[in-house]
Amino acid sequence: MRSSLPLTPLAANFVLKDKVYVALKDAIAEMDIYTDAEPPRLDERSLADKLGVSRTPVREALSRLEQEGLVQTVPRRGAFVVRKSKADILEMIHVWAALESMAARLATLNATNEEIREFHGFLDSYSDSSEARGQIDEYSETNIRFHQNIIKLSKSRLLIALTDNLFIHMKSIRARTIKERDRASQSIIDHTRIIEALEKRQTELVEKLVRDHALNLAEHVRHYVDYLT
Repeated sequence: MRSSLPLTPLAANFVLKDKVYVALKDAIAEMDIYTDAEPPRLDERSLADKLGVSRTPVREALSRLEQEGLVQTVPRRGAFVVRKSKADILEMIHVWAALESMAARLATLNATNEEIREFHGFLDSYSDSSEARGQIDEYSETNIRFHQNIIKLSKSRLLIALTDNLFIHMKSIRARTIKERDRASQSIIDHTRIIEALEKRQTELVEKLVRDHALNLAEHVRHYVDYLT
């Protein structure tokens, strides 16, 4: 996770405004939105220079991202990545709990045995919680991919689309909170149980485990996250 946008010049053989939009959105998704006290600022000129384009498609992309709630333009200050309030984050987690638990339910119905077995790859490098704590940044990324995979294996295009923008903030808040109060240890326990339920096609159980896992994140945010207002 980085607090600056990792951008490279764009090839000119694509529809430029769409390419700029995708590049900026992907870069925002890689940012650690909640590390600094202030929301990350998006300088239009700097973004255009990094992408190797004029400022017009950047301005159009920022406007589109603002409509999606990912960017906010402040008069006389510029554009910023939106940092959600604590109340907003809690609401998002509750919605995420409903969507991801349904995705897990659908995964037991739609995913192949081979696709489900791939979940073991998210835990094989962490035989116990001490290894996860010792490699917390790496485990944080693994944790994100684990939840992405649950959504993907639902094989529901509508559900995947609904979680797209929501996941950007969920990803960032998970990356921050996984390092707090030894949450990595509980994460490994929860993920192990979820994988077992997926493999046994225990539809009701996996739905509950995934929902409870997300709601436990909400409780952590509610009681311990004081860097959100």
